Formats: sequence, structure tokens, C-alpha cells
Amino acid sequence: MGKVAAKIKVMPESPDIDLDDLQERLEASLPEGAKINGFERDEVAFGLVALLPTVIVPDDAGGTEAAEESFSGVDGVESVSVENVGRI
Repeated sequence: MGKVAAKIKVMPESPDIDLDDLQERLEASLPEGAKINGFERDEVAFGLVALLPTVIVPDDAGGTEAAEESFSGVDGVESVSVENVGRI
């Protein structure tokens, strides 16, 4: 069984969101078997910064859908989209 690495773009609801707190809540929301292998930050516009966690999930876990759904349910998250996916 292999693993899949996905870079997921998480847009906060506003520029006022504490990104460090949001990172912690995203990590806590991950489904079993998934882990975050680092975060990047991407300045979008007008002070809005997107978080780009790299999520590692087992290949048989249905891809990144479970992680996307868990991220979408976190308070302060406006949208979630997969930027890049690859097998490792």
C-alpha cells in the first residue's frame, strides 16, 4: 500500500483569522491515518493569506476527500481546494 501527498489550499474567511491557531485546528481535524507534512503560506491579496498544508494519506483511503471534508468543517475556513497530488 502506497501513500498519497496532496497540497491543499485552505482559504480563511478573513484576513483577521489567526493563522497559527487555524493551523492547529486543521491538524486536529485530520481523519485517522492522515498527517500533515508541513505548511506553506501564500499571500493572496489585501492581507489575505492562504494556508497550504501538505497532507499525507494512505493510498486506499479514498484519496484526499476525507481530509478536504474535515478541513471544510473547521471554523474560520472559507474554502478548500486541492492544488497538487502525487504518490510517494
